[in-house]
Amino acid sequence: MILSVRCQIVVLVLLVFFATSNSASASTIERPAKNRGAQAVEISKGQRLSAHGKSLLDFVIDGATLPDLDRPSFEDLKGETREFYDLLHDSLAWVAHSKPTRQALAMIHLLKIADEKGLKPEDYDSPRWDSRLARMEQPDPLREAHLVVFDVALTVSVMRYISDLNIGRVNPRLFHFELDIHDRRIDLSEFLKRMLASGSDIGSRVQDVEPPFPAYRRTILALKKYRELAREDDGEPLPSAAKTIQPGDPYMGVSRLLRLLRLLGDLPSGATAPSSTVYQGTLPEAVRHFQGRHGIESTGLIDEETLQALNTPIARRVTQLELTLERWRWAPREFVRPPVVVNIPEFRVRADDEKYHWVLSMKVVVGRAFGHKTPVFASEIRSVIFRPYWNVPLAIQREEFIPKIEENPAYLAENSYDIVDSDGSVVDEDPSRDEVREKLRTGQLGVRQRPGPDNALGLVKFDFPNQFDVYMHGTPSTELFSKSRRDFSHGCIRVEDPVSLSQWILRDRPEWTAENIRNAMYGETTVRVALLKPIPVLIVYGTAVVMEDGEVRFFDDIYGHDAALERALTLDDSRQ
Repeated sequence: MILSVRCQIVVLVLLVFFATSNSASASTIERPAKNRGAQAVEISKGQRLSAHGKSLLDFVIDGATLPDLDRPSFEDLKGETREFYDLLHDSLAWVAHSKPTRQALAMIHLLKIADEKGLKPEDYDSPRWDSRLARMEQPDPLREAHLVVFDVALTVSVMRYISDLNIGRVNPRLFHFELDIHDRRIDLSEFLKRMLASGSDIGSRVQDVEPPFPAYRRTILALKKYRELAREDDGEPLPSAAKTIQPGDPYMGVSRLLRLLRLLGDLPSGATAPSSTVYQGTLPEAVRHFQGRHGIESTGLIDEETLQALNTPIARRVTQLELTLERWRWAPREFVRPPVVVNIPEFRVRADDEKYHWVLSMKVVVGRAFGHKTPVFASEIRSVIFRPYWNVPLAIQREEFIPKIEENPAYLAENSYDIVDSDGSVVDEDPSRDEVREKLRTGQLGVRQRPGPDNALGLVKFDFPNQFDVYMHGTPSTELFSKSRRDFSHGCIRVEDPVSLSQWILRDRPEWTAENIRNAMYGETTVRVALLKPIPVLIVYGTAVVMEDGEVRFFDDIYGHDAALERALTLDDSRQ
C-alpha cells in the first residue's frame, strides 16, 4: 500500500532521529577560526527545498517538536520559527549545497562555548552538533530530510541562545522582582534574518543583544578567570581551629592557605611567605585583602566567618558569577539619564556616568533578611526632600509602636511623633486611651515623626514612586555603616553620605552646592526640590561584583535569592 504524504514525512522524521541517535560516534570537528572581515553571505542563497522537503519542514514546524533536540518541544518558538522560514521562501537558512554554511559553523561554535557567557551549552544542543555535522559528510538517501532536521534544530537552538542572552533564562517576576523584560523581547525571526543577510561577523551581531554595561563584560572576563582557577585549585579544605587564629599563632593550614591566597591573587606572587606552620609574615595582610573582597571585616584574623569563606569552593564562586550574569540580563538597557544603582548583598549604592562608569559610591543599610527584605525593582528619583517628615507605615505602627505606647504612654511625645488623621492633620489624642490605640491599630489614625536630626529618615529623603513604599534616605544611626553586614532597616535604604548623593542628583541645579544642601538639612523648614529630569534608580541583587580595576568581590546570599534562582534554572517550566 502506498503511504500517504503525511505518513511518509513522519517516517522520515523518525528515520532521521533514530539514524542520528544510533549512529557510531562521529569524529569531532575542529572549532572554526574566528571570522576575519565581513562574510558576504546572503540569506537568499540558502539551499532550496524540493516539494517533499518543504512538506517535511512544514510538518516539523506545525508540530513544534523535533525529537533530535535535547528539548524536543519548541512550542514557545513555533510562531517565530514559522515566520523565519516564511521569510526564506522555501529555502534552508544554514545549509548551502548540502553543506553547513560558514555562518552555521560560526554559530555552532558560539553555542558550544555558551558557558563563557554563563549559560549552559547543553541548552543549545552542544553535545550533538559534532555528530550532526559528521553525518552531513556521509552519503545518505535521506539527505534532504537530514538537512531539514539539522536546519530547524540549529534555528531553534540559536533562537533559544539569542533570547537567553537578551533577557535571561527565567523571568524575574518568578521571584517577585519588579523588573519588566517583556518590552525588550526582540523579534527573533527578523533578527536571525538580518544576522544572516548582513554578512557581518556572527559574534559581533550576537553581542548586540547583550547588556551594554561594562560591569557585565567585566563579569564575563571574571567568569573565565574563575573557571581556570577552579581547574587549578586542588580543593583541599583548610583545617578548622579551636579559636580565632591571630598573627604569630601556629596553624596547621598555613601551607594550604599560602597556596590558596596566591592562586586567588590576594597574596602577590612575588611576596615572601612563611615556610613554617606559624601564621605570620605576609599572610595576615593577604587575609585582610581576601576579607575585604568577601564582605568581611578586614582584621587579618582567621575567625569562623573567614574560614568559611576561604573554604567555599571556587566552583561556587563560578556559580555566583553565572547568576550575576543572568540578573544583568534582566536590567533595563536604555536610560534617559545615568542611573543610581543599589546592590543589596553588597550594601552599596553607586552612581553611573553616561558610559556606565562609576562616579560615586557609598555604603548603604538595607532591609533585614528576616521579614523586611528590600525589594528588587526599577523606578525614577523625582525629588529630594530636606528635613522630611516620616509617616510611619501601618505595619510598623501596629507591630512595634503599639507595644511601646502600652509600655510607655509618653513614647510618642518623647520621640517627636504626632498622631495624625487621614488628611495628615495633627490631632490632639491621648495614646494612653484604649480607643485611640485601637484607631492606631486599625489605621484610622496614623503616626508621623517631625523633621530633625533624630528623625528616622535623617535629614534627606530621595523620593521615587514604587508600590513598596521604599525609598533612600539618611539616618541618625550612622554607627551601622561601620559594620560589614548592614541589613538593619524595615526595607528602605539608608545612605552613608546623603550630602554627596544629593549634590550628584541635583547636579543640573548648580545653586544646590554642598553648602546650600547642608543649610537646607539643618534649616527650620521642610524643603522639597523637584528634579528637572528624573533620574533612574535600580535596586538589584548580585552576590558577585567585578570592580573597574578587575578585582572580583563576593558577598553572602543574605536573602536566599541565589538559591532560588539556581532552583528555577533547573526547571524547564520556569524558562522564558
